[in-house]
Amino acid sequence: MTQWFFRNGELARDGWQSVVDASLEGWRHTGLRIAQLADGDSAPLESGDIERLVIPLAGSFHVEYTTGTRTDAVETNAVKLGGRRSVFDGPPDVLYLPVGASATVTGTGRVAVAEAPVSEKLAAEPHPVTYISKADVPVELRGAGRSSRQVHNYGTPAALAASKFIVCEVITPAENWSSFPAHKHDTNVPGTESRLEEIYYFETAVSRGLAAPPEADPFGLFATYSSNAGDIDINAIVRTGDIALVPYGYHGPAAAAPGYDMYYLNVMAGPDTERVWNITDDPAHGWVRSSWEGQEFDSRLPYRESEGQ
Repeated sequence: MTQWFFRNGELARDGWQSVVDASLEGWRHTGLRIAQLADGDSAPLESGDIERLVIPLAGSFHVEYTTGTRTDAVETNAVKLGGRRSVFDGPPDVLYLPVGASATVTGTGRVAVAEAPVSEKLAAEPHPVTYISKADVPVELRGAGRSSRQVHNYGTPAALAASKFIVCEVITPAENWSSFPAHKHDTNVPGTESRLEEIYYFETAVSRGLAAPPEADPFGLFATYSSNAGDIDINAIVRTGDIALVPYGYHGPAAAAPGYDMYYLNVMAGPDTERVWNITDDPAHGWVRSSWEGQEFDSRLPYRESEGQ
């Protein structure tokens, strides 16, 4: 049976803490790289028919990149990405690198690189390099009550011109649920549902404002289950560095345990020509959305940059 859930370190390769790409069985449309860099370390990104989004998870980074095609002059530029203390400290600066770009990421901390392979047709007209400052990242507060969560939409169609992928991150405070009602996006129904693979990269931490003993073990919960598109079954305790792959099927909830906040980075892309996130709720649970009407939003959100950052 194909493996769809990986513990921290199980996907380590070539100096990266985790690598998700088409070398994994059953995986085609999305990719992700996670690197933990010490002072002076760097992570290279080779050019190819692939688009990327560089996302600081903890710390700040310097990105030197080269762009150009067979007909355009090659240019080398550099940008500093202002980061954050942790993924629970608001959005960071991000950098979009189109097809054909190569780069070197240098800094101290943890960095993610979302990826998607791009077809030859789309690669012929690449999008420009795009820098989005943390102040310009769209921050969405979604749900209500114990379904309140915070979404950073820096790689969604409304925020970023890209060829294939949709990228965002979600913060779920302790005791709250997200990625619920359980939903799917594995069938092409124009205007209703799109076909998208999805990567979940998780981090967990003691909830803001709580004092915890050294032996505290932050965790959350994540589940998937089958649809007509294929069989899948994940019921996992998740911690920092764990990765779940969702090629098809219903997914959710992602639940933050009492005392512990949960974060996940989502990377989505698929075979459809339209870059859009259309979902279908599980008919057994979709009604829950209407129950949020009139509920107060969780007053702990939004999580912003911590004082002293």
